Amino acid sequence: MAIYALVAVGLNIVIGYAGLLDLGYIAFFAVGSYTAAMLTSPDSAFLKIPYLWTLPVAIAISMFVGVLIGLPTLRLRGDYLAIVTLGFGEIVRILATIIPAMKGQPGFQNVGHPPGVGADGIPIFANSNGTPWYWLTLSILIVILFLVGNMERSRVGRAWIAIREDEDAAETMGVPTFKYKVWAFALGAGVGGLAGALMGGQVGFVNNQKFDVVTSILFVAAVVLGGSGNKVGAILGGALVAYIPLRFTAIAEYKFLIFGLALVLIMIYRSQGLLPARQRLLAYGTKAYASVRRQYADPANKSGGLTQPSAAESTPPAAQPNAEGTTP
Repeated sequence: MAIYALVAVGLNIVIGYAGLLDLGYIAFFAVGSYTAAMLTSPDSAFLKIPYLWTLPVAIAISMFVGVLIGLPTLRLRGDYLAIVTLGFGEIVRILATIIPAMKGQPGFQNVGHPPGVGADGIPIFANSNGTPWYWLTLSILIVILFLVGNMERSRVGRAWIAIREDEDAAETMGVPTFKYKVWAFALGAGVGGLAGALMGGQVGFVNNQKFDVVTSILFVAAVVLGGSGNKVGAILGGALVAYIPLRFTAIAEYKFLIFGLALVLIMIYRSQGLLPARQRLLAYGTKAYASVRRQYADPANKSGGLTQPSAAESTPPAAQPNAEGTTP
């Protein structure tokens, strides 16, 4: 649940903030998983490094791949962008199948994990012990939330929201939309790669069967279900997408039908998701405008501002009838 929530937070940067429909987000998740596997697994012929070092490496490589994908595709919009990103997600999976170094379906076993051994001699971060992995992923998720929250309130976040609402208007007002869309793609890719590296280490096995289109659509469903543009809603959506099939195993094979119906109902009755994004910028602007009006309307204002006339002064006297009985 924590890993899926982290994935949803990363995808929310792309879909929720910048308004870019990315159906191939699984590609970045795969890049992170393969980075951790190829740098730690004994089945890999590449240089081996400690597992914790693979996390920043996975982020960097995923961001680089995100820029490579974004530069030729982000000039597209809407359905065209969705189809192209879906194709890139499939390209990554096919490359993992046909490139010998990535080992296709046999994959990589014994993927590395963080150091530490318990009193019984068993590694703390063993694949069979999910508790340490949960706390590690939860800690990383909290840090990512703080960073994403600061980014949302920065100039970059305001530019993303402007692009999401109306890209042409944002471009007209001087926002370099292409640059900020590439930023969104790169940052979202970095978070997805980090989640993939954590998944690869926790499971201990990585192959090409884990990164199909259906999983990518589930990531999108998590963001839409929780609330596009709300990072807390993305966490809720990602946790639900992971929890329901694992908790109710009897209906796990129908999970795509269930999530499909859930999305239809969400679109009909609560189109902004379970936790819709609040328009903080508009709220702050309204409060600032009201504060300025109160300041200038207060007769006791000592700052030298203009004062507005009172109701008695601004209301003209009632018209009185003249001697002829008519009202002027």
